[in-house]
Amino acid sequence: MLLLIAVAGVALLLLGVIKFKMPAFIVLLLVSILVALAAGIPIQEVAGLVTTGMGGTLGSVAVLVGLGAMLGKVIEISGGAQVLSTRFTALFGPRRVIAALTTAAFLLAIPVFFDVGFIVLVPIIYGFAKALGVSPVKIGLPVGAIMLAIHVVVPPHPGVVGGAEILGADIGWATILGLAFCAPLGVLSYFAAKRINRREIPMLAETAEQFESFGTAEGDDGAVATKTKAPTSSMVISMILLPIVMIMLGTVGGSLVPAESTAANFLGFIGSPSVALLVTVLVSYYLLGVRSGWSSEQTGKVMDSALAPAAIVILVTGAGGVFGKVLTESGIGTVLAESLAEAGLPIIVMAFVLAAILRASQGSATVAIITTTGLLAAAVEAGGYSTVQTALILASVGFGAFGLSHVNDSGFWIVTRFLGLSVADGLRTWTVLTTVLGVAGFALTAITYAIITAAGV
Repeated sequence: MLLLIAVAGVALLLLGVIKFKMPAFIVLLLVSILVALAAGIPIQEVAGLVTTGMGGTLGSVAVLVGLGAMLGKVIEISGGAQVLSTRFTALFGPRRVIAALTTAAFLLAIPVFFDVGFIVLVPIIYGFAKALGVSPVKIGLPVGAIMLAIHVVVPPHPGVVGGAEILGADIGWATILGLAFCAPLGVLSYFAAKRINRREIPMLAETAEQFESFGTAEGDDGAVATKTKAPTSSMVISMILLPIVMIMLGTVGGSLVPAESTAANFLGFIGSPSVALLVTVLVSYYLLGVRSGWSSEQTGKVMDSALAPAAIVILVTGAGGVFGKVLTESGIGTVLAESLAEAGLPIIVMAFVLAAILRASQGSATVAIITTTGLLAAAVEAGGYSTVQTALILASVGFGAFGLSHVNDSGFWIVTRFLGLSVADGLRTWTVLTTVLGVAGFALTAITYAIITAAGV
């Protein structure tokens, strides 16, 4: 019954958004309430569940999207995105720009959470798309997909780190294997996205309008904001790398000093994504704004102009979090996982299937990884698996949580809204691409596991 309720909820959501063209924010909230009631959650708890789901998602997303949008806007309007895209196009040639940016995204994603890294790269994606005369989705799909691959299998991201702790997997081996598997997935991401993008995909009207006006900004008097000089490409790259370096300092540096020490607390503070982005926005306010010829008032108006479009992304993402919270609290994912756990599949296959089911049922890749490793912990402990085998089981869990990104996943809404994809086109492109890469990653993991097992390693 719970499974039927979940399927009916997703179907109703898709019907409202795709068929009747209703706002995704409203449909997500309505379907979340209906699913909660149908699943037996007491009526007096439903409103609180909606608030909790919205708040839990926005607590991590709203600040990042808001600051990321401001940073992106000042890079865009200052001419920084155009300067960088022109530089890269001249350096690599038009045909290799997308591959170059996908490679850069692979490296940037290692220390940075998926949503932060993607939001920071949005103005660069737009700038490159403008320079090449293509839709942003042709660049954004492979970039987003490889960043998500890193997020689910490579430490220090929270799902894989938490899963390693639960299974007793070695973080070093998890890192080595995760990077080794993600490298060929980066190549596959580029070519698979290229195939998916063979047809022209229409952009949502509001995103198309933003993209068409990309690189210009109008003040209250209707005058286009002008500058005395454009930033250099090295300055723009510095603005992109600054939050990533700060986050890396917090992650890597924090592990090199005693826990709970003053140094560890300070590194943790400056390495938090919200603080790193806030510092970067302030630096860009001066370097890309005031120092480059804008008045303080003009710079402020440019940054403020980023918040209205960002509000749509924030609210829809929060509503997606509500839907995921309802599916989790209703016990749908747990019931499915426990049923599968009794099926007697090989543990490397079980790890992938359980994580995939949990990912599809409640949306969060991190929750899917943590829940799956919790369900498998006793079996792994009793199985006497080697260090490498345990790390491969963890990788299988991560790749299971990679695919099937759809309407209950906040990342789905971030990617589709910034790239201007409708829900239907998002399912045909982003959902398909993440699923293909997740299956390919599992195939690599399973083959390696078979070789390692046969060799007795």
